[in-house]
Amino acid sequence: MDKAQIVDVLEEIGALLELKGENTFKVRAYQNGARALGTLDRDLGEVIEADELGKVDGIGKALVEKITTLHQTGELEYYEKLRSSVPDGLIEMMDIPGLGPKKIKKVNDELGVESIDALREACESGKVASLAGFGKKTAEKIIEGIKNREAYAARHRWWDAFQVADPILEELRKLKEVERAEHAGSLRRRMETVGDLDFLVASKKPGPIMDWFTSMEGVKEVSAHGETKSSVRLDDGLQADLRIVPPDRFFFALHHFTGSKDHNVRMRQRALERGLSLSEWGIFPKESKDEDVKLSEREPVITPKSEADIFKKLDMEFVVPELREDRGEIEAAEAGEMPELVTDEDIRGVFHNHTTASDGRATLAEMTQAAQDLGLDYLGIADHSKASFQASGLDEERLEQQIAEIKALNESGDFKCHVFTGSEVDILRDGSLDFDDGLLKQLDYSVASIHNAFSLSEKDMTARIIKALENEHITMLGHVTGRLLLAREGYAVDIPKVIDAALANGKIIELNASPWRLDMDWRFWRKASERGLLCSINPDAHAIDQLKLYRAGVSVARKGWLSPKHILNCRPLKEVKAYLGL
Repeated sequence: MDKAQIVDVLEEIGALLELKGENTFKVRAYQNGARALGTLDRDLGEVIEADELGKVDGIGKALVEKITTLHQTGELEYYEKLRSSVPDGLIEMMDIPGLGPKKIKKVNDELGVESIDALREACESGKVASLAGFGKKTAEKIIEGIKNREAYAARHRWWDAFQVADPILEELRKLKEVERAEHAGSLRRRMETVGDLDFLVASKKPGPIMDWFTSMEGVKEVSAHGETKSSVRLDDGLQADLRIVPPDRFFFALHHFTGSKDHNVRMRQRALERGLSLSEWGIFPKESKDEDVKLSEREPVITPKSEADIFKKLDMEFVVPELREDRGEIEAAEAGEMPELVTDEDIRGVFHNHTTASDGRATLAEMTQAAQDLGLDYLGIADHSKASFQASGLDEERLEQQIAEIKALNESGDFKCHVFTGSEVDILRDGSLDFDDGLLKQLDYSVASIHNAFSLSEKDMTARIIKALENEHITMLGHVTGRLLLAREGYAVDIPKVIDAALANGKIIELNASPWRLDMDWRFWRKASERGLLCSINPDAHAIDQLKLYRAGVSVARKGWLSPKHILNCRPLKEVKAYLGL
């Protein structure tokens, strides 16, 4: 296991011990150990080999042994036994927002609750509200959290789903019977969350393909095994559907099974206006002598070589999959005004990244090297400010020290990748900032974000953000709603008013590319960018492997109709420095 994975295990051990009621010293030992390991600024393998892990503050002899075992073998018997000793229902409860190990233990000890269903019943009956330290509001929040968990269970974050789907597509394309294969559905449209995986294949010999699909590695259950369609349930809970169509109908089917319902309705209407009929089987004359013949057996009016041919037949420019949502793409394609959307290759650098100075899991040098390895020209470091104490936020002295470290790194010539000094400075409850103007002025840029007091009214939360945007030393606004996809709804905020304030004050709004956030939502970007709002696609990376998450942000930016001209970090280093006044 690598360092980040071991930190996760130590944190879970601490939570499980707390759930079992172990003494606080033991719990704290694992919490402190996880924090100490997470902020280790040296290669873990080298530290272990030099027998120096025990010299790290917060890591005692017992933790040295466990960390070493995890690093070398990827397994830890103590952890496995501990996890198996806790009922699955109690572990599942930890997925409910706001319900930590202490509260779970209390409802378990005093009410005998061992499952989420039993917890819901105890909340609805008033038993939970009667517990000391809980109350009616806590019970209501738990019920709301349970409902959200159930709603989220049927969905999957796009990035996670794509990591599962892409290898399957690669294997499908290797089968000799497969002529073409593509993703379809919401995954291909790059929606922020997806319900299942859709695959479309062109083949004249579907049998062997279906046999492979229903027996491939990772299949937990076969829901259907047909001649042209099969469905399976994968080990991680995702459902995957495969359709196989004749090669000459592939692009018609790909268009049909990619577009949203509303997009497809508009496309069919457009075909009818031209005396045609559009379906997954082809484009046909609206009035046909062969009406009694199955669509699959009728001859389409065109044999497309790509999806673009379908749009061309309907007098339209090609509409990329991401835009097929009936949000203006039909009109733009008709007028020949489709945008040149941003691509992964357009990104020249990334802002809003964390190091071991706060809650990141890689050092400044490691993050810089990783950015350089990705081919990026610049990297923005924005560790947390002191109000985010839970994330080891930097105080004034530590931030000034980091500014000096970054300056020295840039002057060393060790890296081609330029590093910008920044801070993810907390927006406090009243809209003031966690650092004063004198310190903010020393930074190359700053990201203003909210990390607490989520329960403010929409009016107060909006005013809070606008006040921060009025500060001349703030460069951009971070994760505007604070949402965590499939885990936590965003706080109440009037986004159009925030956009107005950003425009009025010349501020950037970030598109936080973390697959858990993807915030600001793509639905706001088109109109905002047309008004001149500048975007920065920020990975919010806390580890070196998270830097590449900017690609998830590019997907969302494309859905939001964004071109490189709308995005700060599509600009070369020289232009970015000029924008920042450096």
